[in-house]
Amino acid sequence: MSVDDDRPLLSTRGLTKYYGNRIGCADVSFDLYEGEVLAIVGESGSGKSTLLSLLANELAPTCGTVLYRMRDGETRDLATLSESERRLLLRTDWGFVRQDAREGLRMGVSAGGNVGERLMAVGSRHYGRIRATAGDWLQRVEIDTARIDDTPRSFSGGMRQRLQIARNLVTGPRLVFMDEPTSGLDVSVQARLLDLVRSLVREMGLAVIIVTHDLAVARLLSHRIMVMRAGHVIEAGLADQVLDDPREAYTQLLVSSVLAA
Repeated sequence: MSVDDDRPLLSTRGLTKYYGNRIGCADVSFDLYEGEVLAIVGESGSGKSTLLSLLANELAPTCGTVLYRMRDGETRDLATLSESERRLLLRTDWGFVRQDAREGLRMGVSAGGNVGERLMAVGSRHYGRIRATAGDWLQRVEIDTARIDDTPRSFSGGMRQRLQIARNLVTGPRLVFMDEPTSGLDVSVQARLLDLVRSLVREMGLAVIIVTHDLAVARLLSHRIMVMRAGHVIEAGLADQVLDDPREAYTQLLVSSVLAA
């Protein structure tokens, strides 16, 4: 199937999750296309992380659907995938960059091993080629290849996030989920990481769904923004439109709080 396919890569319709009587998220519908970056923004407890887990098929929705266009061109309801099909998607077509890199890396395995494991999961078996590809990716994410045999425990927070990105992108996924990838990093490290992500997204034509409370991150990386509050999407549109001319009072408050900071 051509990357020029004009159908959505991922679609949601009426996606809803309840935790007992509490709303995780409610009635979320949107389409995401190849090469597009969507930022989901909102305060803590707004439902954005719940929504990301639903999209990544890590949570089962109370109701609603998530549809994904597979590499063979068939659009599948993620709820109908077998466990083996779901695992294959996670190893090949999808990446997930976690807020805490310790959750996205194997901390006791070398940097090269972290990248190489994902290659082995898609069938690579030649040790020399796996190591060479891992080394190439370490360079791409600005990690000295001399650190290829070091474990992530010896890395800084920014290096761990860059290693996590290499681990996720080495198999050439089409869709990457990012959960607050710059949270906890100092400003200069954040800037370098965001520049790296932006260049890789453009170079690889990735579709990305990024959850962030940081509107500066959303502006820098995303084409479109969805604003969430209390489990509901209250505003959505082109990034510049939402941030420069917000329609909803809550979005106006978010934007003004950033400007005042």
